[in-house]
Amino acid sequence: MQVLRTSVTHAILAILVGLVWSALPACGDNGTGSGSPDASLDAASTNDAQTNSDAGDGAFVDAARDAETTGDAQTDAQVDGGIPSNHFIVVTFNTGTSSGMQVDGDGDNYGSAQADLEDEYYGNGLAWGEAVDRVKTWLIALQPEVVAFQEIFYSGECPSIPASAYPGFVCETWQAGNPTVSQVLVGAGYQVACHPGKPDKCIAVKKSFGTIRQCNDPDFCLEGLDGEHINDCGGGARVARATIDLVAGGQITVVNIHATSGVKRDDMDCRVAQVDQIFEDMDGEPGANGTRNVIMGDFNIDPGRIPGFLDPSSAEWNKYVGRNQPFQWVSPYGPSAEPTYDGKFNIDNVVSDAFTGTCYTPGVTSGHPDIYPYHLFDHKPLVCELGDL
Repeated sequence: MQVLRTSVTHAILAILVGLVWSALPACGDNGTGSGSPDASLDAASTNDAQTNSDAGDGAFVDAARDAETTGDAQTDAQVDGGIPSNHFIVVTFNTGTSSGMQVDGDGDNYGSAQADLEDEYYGNGLAWGEAVDRVKTWLIALQPEVVAFQEIFYSGECPSIPASAYPGFVCETWQAGNPTVSQVLVGAGYQVACHPGKPDKCIAVKKSFGTIRQCNDPDFCLEGLDGEHINDCGGGARVARATIDLVAGGQITVVNIHATSGVKRDDMDCRVAQVDQIFEDMDGEPGANGTRNVIMGDFNIDPGRIPGFLDPSSAEWNKYVGRNQPFQWVSPYGPSAEPTYDGKFNIDNVVSDAFTGTCYTPGVTSGHPDIYPYHLFDHKPLVCELGDL
């Protein structure tokens, strides 16, 4: 009878979670189509991408102009010559897209034919040339100290893509030895390192701020972060650690997570295991193993809106983060938090045990327009100013 009760409970749980997430098709990489990350990257080291989108179509304004016209303190500081020495800016951005979006007629030459190519050959990761240019313009104006990317196309896969799928995409001009998409976005002033087995998930650190201890190359390390695979949760490491040795002295630990998506019990169990990697044991010690830690990325769950009885990964986050816990939410939390995904959910987050801060979401927060005015991205980037160092 216990087995029967457990099975029924799991079935009811899956139905309830499905209802709660009904407006949010599976976010992440557990799909079964040609653009499915676990069907592609996990099997053949290609990008793993999202399956839907809500990218808005607000006017594009670069970060510097936005700062001058909105009076936002953190971006004003950037424009006026740099953030205070005891503060730093972090960005987490899932740059994935989807073949199911209404993209025809947007004005950027990216239509359904291009969306199909991106789904089939680019893993739905950021690879469309015009979008890359816009994000690059935004990031170079913002100059964040740390950027965590999820679902970003790895240019080293271009030789495996047919030339017929090149026009308009980064592979059209890329040659062996050129910077990867993640490097292009942040520019030469950053060191970039990616997750073991997951080249679409990377951390970029401004060289004037610090260096990634795990990465011996000053510019790029394909698998330059600490991370461990979880059995039965796809391939590669979805949680990875960068120990950043600061130019000013000392260090911080940054953890990037792109949690498993989906509403099946196995999907939720994988998310629970990934949270436990961060706080309990990733490689013999917690992923967040430093004296000062910053955790950010695509959690693929909204712990402030989705109750733990519907999804245990929500409960797992709230077990370690929040009131009376050593880790606190830096990004907005709860039903009133500005959504980073689908206009409804806040699944892109920043957490820390050492830093407080303020955050905004371009395309959602008043005074911060979309960084790309066309329908492409599933997620909005999240920008947070943290302090004190």
